[in-house]
Amino acid sequence: MARAADPAVSIELSTAEQVGEACLLSFVAQSDHAQDIGQAVYETVLFDAKGQVARLTLLDFQDLPAGRMRVRQFQFPYACDAISRVLINGATTCTGGADLPEAACSRGITLSSRTDQELLG
Repeated sequence: MARAADPAVSIELSTAEQVGEACLLSFVAQSDHAQDIGQAVYETVLFDAKGQVARLTLLDFQDLPAGRMRVRQFQFPYACDAISRVLINGATTCTGGADLPEAACSRGITLSSRTDQELLG
């Protein structure tokens, strides 16, 4: 008998929009956990067009209600075509109720991208 997949967080890089001299990245995030995630913060690395680290930063996805989609936007001082990859290095903060599993924000995370930039983890 097939076992149901464990609950996890999914993050999609949905759009990369040039806004003046900055790149606005829009992410769609969803938690499949039965409990709300009160705050999810991910250590994130941006790579330039040469594949070198351009920036290491923390992205605060705020709350992720159980079973509901959320859109979060982050702006960076680069041209969008200068960002080749985005790496989710791991969760630095993951809070929720007492029933939220340990590592709920990182274990089994699903990453995808609809842009020219890869989203990796």
